[in-house]
Amino acid sequence: MEKLKTREFSSRDLEKYSSAFTLSDMEIFIFPELLYALVYSNIMSPEIWKWRDDPWFAGIEKMGPLKKLHRVKQYVMEHYDFNLDLETWGLTDKQTEINRFRDFIDMDTLARSNALFGYEGDKYYFDLDIRKHFGLDKFDTEIIPYWKTETIEAMNAFRFKPAHQNGAGECVSLACLYVAALFIVARVPLEDIYMMGTPLHSQNFVLIDEGVITNNRRIVTKSMWYNGTELSALARRAMEHEQVTIVAHPSGYIHSVYPEASIDKASYKRFREKLSKYLETQVNCEIFINFLRDYSRYQKLFQIAFFCQGTNKFIKLERAYGYEHGSKNRLGDKTGRKLLCEMDEEEMNLTAYPNRLIFTFDDDIFITRPYQEFINLFLEKYPVLRENHEFITDLKKFVHLVPRIPSENRTFSSAHHITILTSDSREEIITKVGSMRSTNPSADLAFYAGRFMDSCDWKPFLKAVFERNPVSVAYFHDKTADEVFAELRSWPYESIYEGNRLALPDEVVNFKRGDGLEKAITLLNILKLKHQDSHLNCHDHIARVKGQGFSFEFPSAKQFEITL
Repeated sequence: MEKLKTREFSSRDLEKYSSAFTLSDMEIFIFPELLYALVYSNIMSPEIWKWRDDPWFAGIEKMGPLKKLHRVKQYVMEHYDFNLDLETWGLTDKQTEINRFRDFIDMDTLARSNALFGYEGDKYYFDLDIRKHFGLDKFDTEIIPYWKTETIEAMNAFRFKPAHQNGAGECVSLACLYVAALFIVARVPLEDIYMMGTPLHSQNFVLIDEGVITNNRRIVTKSMWYNGTELSALARRAMEHEQVTIVAHPSGYIHSVYPEASIDKASYKRFREKLSKYLETQVNCEIFINFLRDYSRYQKLFQIAFFCQGTNKFIKLERAYGYEHGSKNRLGDKTGRKLLCEMDEEEMNLTAYPNRLIFTFDDDIFITRPYQEFINLFLEKYPVLRENHEFITDLKKFVHLVPRIPSENRTFSSAHHITILTSDSREEIITKVGSMRSTNPSADLAFYAGRFMDSCDWKPFLKAVFERNPVSVAYFHDKTADEVFAELRSWPYESIYEGNRLALPDEVVNFKRGDGLEKAITLLNILKLKHQDSHLNCHDHIARVKGQGFSFEFPSAKQFEITL
């Protein structure tokens, strides 16, 4: 049986270590070591290792790197949903969060970097009204959500929630899931995966082929990045409009705010070079057509000249794009002419439309060439567009995006690097990560994020339990202690975490299940917030919550001897 471990924490470390349990977006922004801590905790969990035995991954070791990645992507698509709502993890308020972090970060910096504190980097969300977009408009402007990043166990447990058949998670959860899955199942070295966090999104850049970006549940290859579809536009949005605040890697991290970086400097240079190549393309007719598919407002500037039945015919560009819907043919690629042939005759003019620029698929300017050379030739051919600065800016951004990533002007002080190999077993990895706990912050925090409570101090856990579990409190708000006990007792005695790992009260309530000790901790939190004097002890596999005039008991399979 395990007894409580205790140690001294500075105020900053106590906030950081308690944040490893709740993992809100803001907590990860302020304590970037937490991002890779969650990756390690997912790798140390048994859950993703089970994927190796799924028939879907039979023979994966014989597949090429890109095919392996697609295999993992399809599994993620079928087994996990994107979830970002206000109900899952509840609400807090700006002043509470400001009070928590005012000693650790400048509040003006926080406002410029966090979507709920005034951030306006992505004009799409700004124009939409971000509070209305996320359903916050029905609350006071001081109210903000706890968008907590889920562990793999919490993601899997979504299937216990009403209306959920699959696991689920928000964007950071999915990014961390992808890193662990690519490492465990596709055997991609962690050194080849870079995590990128922006104020509104989280993506990974994987050094496979010409580079691959994971975006929520999907992946985006370089050719997909430039195909002009709505899906690729969604993936591009974060890079086009937002500052990348954190780049995380097994060697460490670099942050847009903090002057020191722990990432290996050579690894960061490699990331910058590979990402820059990914975000730049040569231009030909297909790329230009894809640009106009994405930036549809410019389609009305052009018409296509098309040789048909012995004569040139002219087609408004937006009408041609309209025929892509319901057709397997697409403008710009080798099926483009077939698409034009599918169009109704009345869509074609024998004379050119006035006030529209004319182009043909086989124009010499569309010979594949570097983007700057193409733009120069294009403006020579269509000089009227020189004055259309917005068009030129958008075209340049489409074919050569310069990402806003943290500057290399940092003090690099590499952390002690954890080297875990794709050939390592789960047990070997737990041993390796554990051996680095005293020298690598993310390694130590990984055991907290993964809820390995038999090797962690309980003080941060209890701080998180009693301060940041609003869903369980709201759920039982109008119920008496007896009613809370009765309902908790009626739920399955099943923890979502194996072994001596513990769920938080909000996880117990969200998924309507928990070990007896987890239920007792949930009840203790409710009673404390109702200002009812109470304490908890767990002995001989019985967790008891006692107070004046009451005593509640839950059987527990966890191996703890504790008094709270």
